[in-house]
Amino acid sequence: MKAVVKTADGFDKMEYQEIDEPAAVNDLVKIKVAYSGICGTDLHAYKGEYPSTRTPVILGHEFSGIVTAVGPDVTKVKIGDRVTSETTYKTCGTCAMCKSKDYNLCRERQGLGTQVNGSMAEFLLSREESVHVLPDHVSLLSASLTEPLACGVHAVIEKGNVGKGDVCVVFGAGAIGQMVSQVAKGCGASVIMAGLPNDRERFEIAAKSGIDRTVDQTKEDLNDIVMKMTKGDGADQCFECSGAVPALNKALELVKRKGTVVQMGVFPNAKEAIRADLILNKEIVYVGSRSQKPSSWRTSIQMLAEGKIVPEYMVTAMVSLKNWKEGFEKAVRGEGAKGVIYIDKTLE
Repeated sequence: MKAVVKTADGFDKMEYQEIDEPAAVNDLVKIKVAYSGICGTDLHAYKGEYPSTRTPVILGHEFSGIVTAVGPDVTKVKIGDRVTSETTYKTCGTCAMCKSKDYNLCRERQGLGTQVNGSMAEFLLSREESVHVLPDHVSLLSASLTEPLACGVHAVIEKGNVGKGDVCVVFGAGAIGQMVSQVAKGCGASVIMAGLPNDRERFEIAAKSGIDRTVDQTKEDLNDIVMKMTKGDGADQCFECSGAVPALNKALELVKRKGTVVQMGVFPNAKEAIRADLILNKEIVYVGSRSQKPSSWRTSIQMLAEGKIVPEYMVTAMVSLKNWKEGFEKAVRGEGAKGVIYIDKTLE
Protein backbone atom coordinates (compact mmCIF):
# COMPACT_ATOMS: atom_id res chain seq x y z
CA MET A 1 0.00 0.00 0.00
CA LYS A 2 0.99 3.65 -0.39
CA ALA A 3 1.84 5.69 2.70
CA VAL A 4 3.53 8.90 3.84
CA VAL A 5 6.30 7.88 6.23
CA LYS A 6 8.36 10.03 8.59
CA THR A 7 11.57 8.09 8.08
CA ALA A 8 13.85 9.77 10.63
CA ASP A 9 14.03 12.60 13.14
CA GLY A 10 14.67 16.13 11.91
CA PHE A 11 13.18 18.54 9.39
CA ASP A 12 11.09 16.87 6.66
CA LYS A 13 12.63 13.35 6.41
CA MET A 14 9.30 12.22 4.96
CA GLU A 15 8.71 9.96 1.96
CA TYR A 16 5.80 8.66 -0.10
CA GLN A 17 6.48 4.93 0.00
CA GLU A 18 5.12 1.51 -0.91
CA ILE A 19 4.87 -0.63 2.25
CA ASP A 20 3.11 -3.83 3.31
CA GLU A 21 -0.58 -3.69 4.21
CA PRO A 22 -1.27 -4.34 7.90
CA ALA A 23 -3.26 -7.40 8.99
CA ALA A 24 -6.14 -7.35 11.48
CA VAL A 25 -5.32 -9.56 14.48
CA ASN A 26 -6.65 -9.88 18.02
CA ASP A 27 -8.93 -6.88 18.74
CA LEU A 28 -7.67 -4.79 15.85
CA VAL A 29 -9.84 -3.31 13.10
CA LYS A 30 -8.45 -2.75 9.60
CA ILE A 31 -9.75 0.46 8.03
CA LYS A 32 -9.49 1.59 4.41
CA VAL A 33 -8.86 5.31 4.77
CA ALA A 34 -10.97 7.85 2.91
CA TYR A 35 -9.60 11.12 4.30
CA SER A 36 -6.82 12.14 6.67
CA GLY A 37 -6.66 15.62 8.17
CA ILE A 38 -3.39 17.54 8.49
CA CYS A 39 -3.02 18.42 12.16
CA GLY A 40 -0.72 20.91 13.87
CA THR A 41 1.16 18.04 15.50
CA ASP A 42 1.76 16.56 12.03
CA LEU A 43 3.35 19.87 11.09
CA HIS A 44 5.49 19.82 14.23
CA ALA A 45 6.60 16.29 13.29
CA TYR A 46 7.34 17.44 9.74
CA LYS A 47 9.53 20.24 11.10
CA GLY A 48 11.25 17.91 13.56
CA GLU A 49 9.78 19.72 16.56
CA TYR A 50 7.62 16.98 18.09
CA PRO A 51 9.68 14.70 20.35
CA SER A 52 6.83 12.23 20.86
CA THR A 53 7.14 11.08 17.23
CA ARG A 54 8.91 7.72 17.05
CA THR A 55 10.36 7.21 13.61
CA PRO A 56 9.93 5.51 11.25
CA VAL A 57 6.18 6.02 11.44
CA ILE A 58 3.24 6.85 9.18
CA LEU A 59 1.85 10.22 10.25
CA GLY A 60 -1.83 11.11 10.58
CA HIS A 61 -4.43 10.65 13.31
CA GLU A 62 -7.52 12.51 12.01
CA PHE A 63 -9.34 10.19 9.62
CA SER A 64 -12.37 8.28 8.45
CA GLY A 65 -12.90 5.22 6.33
CA ILE A 66 -14.52 1.82 5.84
CA VAL A 67 -13.80 -1.34 7.81
CA THR A 68 -12.34 -4.03 5.55
CA ALA A 69 -11.28 -6.68 8.10
CA VAL A 70 -11.52 -7.38 11.83
CA GLY A 71 -9.48 -9.48 14.22
CA PRO A 72 -10.98 -12.58 15.88
CA ASP A 73 -11.51 -10.75 19.19
CA VAL A 74 -13.59 -7.95 17.64
CA THR A 75 -17.23 -8.27 18.74
CA LYS A 76 -19.14 -5.13 17.64
CA VAL A 77 -17.48 -3.44 14.69
CA LYS A 78 -18.29 -5.10 11.35
CA ILE A 79 -16.80 -5.21 7.87
CA GLY A 80 -18.41 -2.45 5.82
CA ASP A 81 -18.99 -0.09 8.75
CA ARG A 82 -18.28 3.59 8.11
CA VAL A 83 -16.00 4.65 10.96
CA THR A 84 -13.63 7.08 12.56
CA SER A 85 -11.34 6.36 15.48
CA GLU A 86 -9.82 7.81 18.58
CA THR A 87 -6.07 8.25 18.41
CA THR A 88 -5.32 5.91 21.31
CA TYR A 89 -3.86 2.64 20.06
CA LYS A 90 -2.46 1.16 23.26
CA THR A 91 -2.30 1.98 26.98
CA CYS A 92 -0.99 0.21 30.06
CA GLY A 93 -4.54 -0.50 31.20
CA THR A 94 -3.61 -0.52 34.88
CA CYS A 95 -2.71 3.04 35.95
CA ALA A 96 -5.14 5.44 37.60
CA MET A 97 -5.53 7.35 34.34
CA CYS A 98 -6.50 4.20 32.43
CA LYS A 99 -8.96 3.16 35.11
CA SER A 100 -10.73 6.52 34.80
CA LYS A 101 -10.45 6.32 30.99
CA ASP A 102 -8.25 9.40 30.84
CA TYR A 103 -6.20 7.58 28.24
CA ASN A 104 -4.67 10.82 27.04
CA LEU A 105 -2.69 10.97 30.30
CA CYS A 106 -1.46 7.36 30.50
CA ARG A 107 2.36 7.39 30.63
CA GLU A 108 2.51 4.26 28.47
CA ARG A 109 0.02 5.47 25.87
CA GLN A 110 0.83 4.88 22.22
CA GLY A 111 -0.98 7.02 19.67
CA LEU A 112 -1.80 6.59 16.00
CA GLY A 113 0.46 8.66 13.79
CA THR A 114 2.93 9.31 16.58
CA GLN A 115 4.22 6.06 18.06
CA VAL A 116 2.16 3.71 15.85
CA ASN A 117 1.43 3.90 12.12
CA GLY A 118 -1.32 6.40 11.37
CA SER A 119 -3.79 7.45 8.72
CA MET A 120 -1.72 8.96 5.89
CA ALA A 121 -1.90 5.60 4.17
CA GLU A 122 -4.35 3.45 2.29
CA PHE A 123 -5.03 1.27 5.34
CA LEU A 124 -4.48 1.43 9.10
CA LEU A 125 -5.18 -0.59 12.21
CA SER A 126 -7.01 0.66 15.28
CA ARG A 127 -8.15 -1.19 18.38
CA GLU A 128 -11.89 -1.87 18.52
CA GLU A 129 -12.33 0.13 21.74
CA SER A 130 -11.20 3.27 19.91
CA VAL A 131 -13.37 2.81 16.79
CA HIS A 132 -16.67 4.70 16.41
CA VAL A 133 -19.31 3.70 13.86
CA LEU A 134 -20.70 6.80 12.15
CA PRO A 135 -24.30 7.95 11.85
CA ASP A 136 -25.47 7.32 8.28
CA HIS A 137 -25.99 10.99 7.40
CA VAL A 138 -22.55 12.19 8.59
CA SER A 139 -20.15 12.49 5.66
CA LEU A 140 -16.78 10.77 5.75
CA LEU A 141 -15.15 14.16 5.18
CA SER A 142 -16.75 15.64 8.29
CA ALA A 143 -16.07 12.45 10.23
CA SER A 144 -12.37 12.64 9.40
CA LEU A 145 -12.24 15.77 11.57
CA THR A 146 -13.90 14.25 14.62
CA GLU A 147 -10.56 14.26 16.44
CA PRO A 148 -10.10 18.05 16.46
CA LEU A 149 -13.78 18.33 17.38
CA ALA A 150 -13.18 15.97 20.31
CA CYS A 151 -10.22 18.13 21.36
CA GLY A 152 -12.58 21.10 21.36
CA VAL A 153 -15.15 19.22 23.41
CA HIS A 154 -12.51 18.19 25.95
CA ALA A 155 -11.25 21.77 26.31
CA VAL A 156 -14.57 23.59 26.32
CA ILE A 157 -16.87 21.23 28.20
CA GLU A 158 -14.62 18.94 30.24
CA LYS A 159 -11.89 21.41 31.20
CA GLY A 160 -13.36 24.89 30.69
CA ASN A 161 -16.88 24.18 32.00
CA VAL A 162 -18.36 26.66 29.52
CA GLY A 163 -22.04 27.36 30.06
CA LYS A 164 -24.90 29.42 28.69
CA GLY A 165 -24.26 33.16 28.89
CA ASP A 166 -20.49 32.89 29.28
CA VAL A 167 -18.17 35.08 27.22
CA CYS A 168 -15.20 33.18 25.76
CA VAL A 169 -12.13 34.46 23.95
CA VAL A 170 -10.44 32.01 21.58
CA PHE A 171 -6.86 32.79 20.51
CA GLY A 172 -6.11 31.17 17.17
CA ALA A 173 -8.30 30.82 14.09
CA GLY A 174 -6.98 27.48 12.84
CA ALA A 175 -8.79 24.16 12.99
CA ILE A 176 -8.60 23.80 16.78
CA GLY A 177 -9.66 27.41 17.34
CA GLN A 178 -12.59 26.88 14.96
CA MET A 179 -13.68 23.72 16.76
CA VAL A 180 -13.33 25.28 20.21
CA SER A 181 -15.38 28.26 19.07
CA GLN A 182 -18.15 26.12 17.63
CA VAL A 183 -18.37 23.90 20.70
CA ALA A 184 -18.50 26.98 22.95
CA LYS A 185 -21.32 28.41 20.81
CA GLY A 186 -23.09 25.07 21.14
CA CYS A 187 -22.89 25.50 24.91
CA GLY A 188 -24.66 28.85 24.69
CA ALA A 189 -21.62 31.11 25.08
CA SER A 190 -20.74 34.30 23.24
CA VAL A 191 -17.43 33.81 21.44
CA ILE A 192 -14.72 36.24 20.38
CA MET A 193 -12.04 34.81 18.07
CA ALA A 194 -8.72 36.67 18.14
CA GLY A 195 -6.12 36.41 15.41
CA LEU A 196 -3.86 38.25 12.98
CA PRO A 197 -4.08 39.64 9.42
CA ASN A 198 -3.37 36.28 7.74
CA ASP A 199 -6.49 34.87 9.45
CA ARG A 200 -8.91 36.76 7.18
CA GLU A 201 -10.15 33.63 5.39
CA ARG A 202 -10.41 31.81 8.70
CA PHE A 203 -12.41 34.69 10.18
CA GLU A 204 -14.89 34.35 7.32
CA ILE A 205 -15.36 30.66 8.16
CA ALA A 206 -15.87 31.53 11.83
CA ALA A 207 -18.46 34.16 10.95
CA LYS A 208 -20.39 31.66 8.82
CA SER A 209 -20.30 29.27 11.77
CA GLY A 210 -22.03 31.82 13.98
CA ILE A 211 -19.06 33.11 15.97
CA ASP A 212 -20.08 36.44 17.52
CA ARG A 213 -16.95 38.49 16.87
CA THR A 214 -13.63 38.10 15.09
CA VAL A 215 -10.75 40.44 15.91
CA ASP A 216 -7.61 41.20 13.93
CA GLN A 217 -5.44 42.30 16.83
CA THR A 218 -3.29 44.51 14.60
CA LYS A 219 -6.32 46.62 13.69
CA GLU A 220 -8.58 46.54 16.73
CA ASP A 221 -8.08 46.72 20.49
CA LEU A 222 -9.05 43.29 21.79
CA ASN A 223 -9.01 44.52 25.38
CA ASP A 224 -11.63 47.20 24.64
CA ILE A 225 -13.86 44.74 22.81
CA VAL A 226 -13.75 42.16 25.59
CA MET A 227 -14.33 44.69 28.35
CA LYS A 228 -17.31 46.21 26.52
CA MET A 229 -18.88 42.78 26.05
CA THR A 230 -18.33 41.88 29.71
CA LYS A 231 -19.07 45.28 31.29
CA GLY A 232 -15.48 45.53 32.49
CA ASP A 233 -15.30 42.13 34.20
CA GLY A 234 -13.25 40.22 31.62
CA ALA A 235 -13.92 36.96 29.83
CA ASP A 236 -15.25 33.94 31.68
CA GLN A 237 -12.93 31.61 29.79
CA CYS A 238 -10.01 32.13 27.42
CA PHE A 239 -8.65 29.38 25.17
CA GLU A 240 -5.08 29.52 23.84
CA CYS A 241 -5.17 27.53 20.59
CA SER A 242 -2.37 29.18 18.62
CA GLY A 243 0.80 27.93 20.31
CA ALA A 244 1.94 31.54 20.77
CA VAL A 245 3.16 32.62 24.22
CA PRO A 246 2.05 36.27 23.73
CA ALA A 247 -1.48 34.97 23.14
CA LEU A 248 -1.41 33.08 26.43
CA ASN A 249 -0.24 36.16 28.30
CA LYS A 250 -3.00 38.21 26.66
CA ALA A 251 -5.48 35.54 27.75
CA LEU A 252 -4.28 35.88 31.34
CA GLU A 253 -4.79 39.65 31.08
CA LEU A 254 -8.30 39.43 29.63
CA VAL A 255 -9.83 36.68 31.74
CA LYS A 256 -11.92 37.79 34.69
CA ARG A 257 -10.95 37.28 38.33
CA LYS A 258 -11.44 33.60 39.18
CA GLY A 259 -11.89 32.94 35.46
CA THR A 260 -10.41 30.02 33.52
CA VAL A 261 -7.60 29.99 30.98
CA VAL A 262 -7.22 26.75 29.00
CA GLN A 263 -3.95 26.09 27.18
CA MET A 264 -4.28 23.88 24.12
CA GLY A 265 -1.47 25.24 21.96
CA VAL A 266 1.95 23.59 21.93
CA PHE A 267 4.67 26.19 22.57
CA PRO A 268 8.04 26.16 20.81
CA ASN A 269 9.97 25.64 24.05
CA ALA A 270 9.33 23.54 27.14
CA LYS A 271 9.94 26.57 29.37
CA GLU A 272 8.36 29.91 28.53
CA ALA A 273 7.86 33.23 30.34
CA ILE A 274 4.21 33.60 31.34
CA ARG A 275 2.38 36.09 33.58
CA ALA A 276 2.40 34.05 36.77
CA ASP A 277 1.61 37.23 38.72
CA LEU A 278 -1.81 37.39 37.05
CA ILE A 279 -2.53 33.74 37.82
CA LEU A 280 -1.82 34.47 41.48
CA ASN A 281 -3.42 37.86 41.93
CA LYS A 282 -6.60 37.13 39.98
CA GLU A 283 -6.89 33.55 41.28
CA ILE A 284 -7.09 32.32 37.69
CA VAL A 285 -7.78 28.68 37.02
CA TYR A 286 -5.00 27.87 34.53
CA VAL A 287 -5.50 24.41 33.07
CA GLY A 288 -4.01 22.35 30.29
CA SER A 289 -6.16 20.47 27.82
CA ARG A 290 -4.24 17.67 26.16
CA SER A 291 -5.82 15.93 23.22
CA GLN A 292 -9.10 14.14 24.05
CA LYS A 293 -10.50 11.06 25.79
CA PRO A 294 -13.37 8.60 25.19
CA SER A 295 -16.03 10.83 26.75
CA SER A 296 -14.98 13.66 24.43
CA TRP A 297 -15.56 11.39 21.43
CA ARG A 298 -19.00 10.26 22.57
CA THR A 299 -20.12 13.88 22.88
CA SER A 300 -18.56 14.74 19.52
CA ILE A 301 -20.29 11.89 17.69
CA GLN A 302 -23.59 13.04 19.23
CA MET A 303 -22.96 16.61 18.03
CA LEU A 304 -22.25 15.32 14.53
CA ALA A 305 -25.38 13.19 14.61
CA GLU A 306 -27.50 16.19 15.62
CA GLY A 307 -25.92 18.41 12.97
CA LYS A 308 -24.82 20.96 15.57
CA ILE A 309 -21.34 21.04 14.05
CA VAL A 310 -20.36 20.21 10.45
CA PRO A 311 -16.53 20.11 10.41
CA GLU A 312 -16.18 19.81 6.63
CA TYR A 313 -17.22 23.47 6.32
CA MET A 314 -13.77 24.51 7.51
CA VAL A 315 -11.86 22.44 4.92
CA THR A 316 -10.08 24.93 2.66
CA ALA A 317 -7.54 22.69 0.93
CA MET A 318 -7.58 19.08 -0.24
CA VAL A 319 -4.70 17.17 -1.81
CA SER A 320 -4.04 13.59 -2.82
CA LEU A 321 -1.85 11.28 -0.74
CA LYS A 322 0.83 11.45 -3.41
CA ASN A 323 0.79 15.26 -3.20
CA TRP A 324 0.89 15.32 0.59
CA LYS A 325 3.75 17.83 0.65
CA GLU A 326 1.66 20.47 -1.09
CA GLY A 327 -0.89 20.22 1.72
CA PHE A 328 1.77 20.37 4.42
CA GLU A 329 3.46 23.40 2.90
CA LYS A 330 0.15 25.27 2.63
CA ALA A 331 -0.54 24.54 6.28
CA VAL A 332 2.96 25.64 7.33
CA ARG A 333 2.37 28.93 5.50
CA GLY A 334 -0.86 29.38 7.42
CA GLU A 335 -3.09 29.25 4.35
CA GLY A 336 -6.73 28.46 4.99
CA ALA A 337 -8.33 26.86 8.01
CA LYS A 338 -7.93 23.13 7.44
CA GLY A 339 -6.05 20.92 4.99
CA VAL A 340 -7.14 17.35 4.28
CA ILE A 341 -5.44 14.56 2.37
CA TYR A 342 -7.80 12.37 0.36
CA ILE A 343 -6.83 8.74 0.01
CA ASP A 344 -10.02 7.32 -1.52
CA LYS A 345 -12.89 9.71 -2.26
CA THR A 346 -14.97 6.90 -3.79
CA LEU A 347 -15.70 5.56 -0.31
CA GLU A 348 -17.97 8.56 0.28
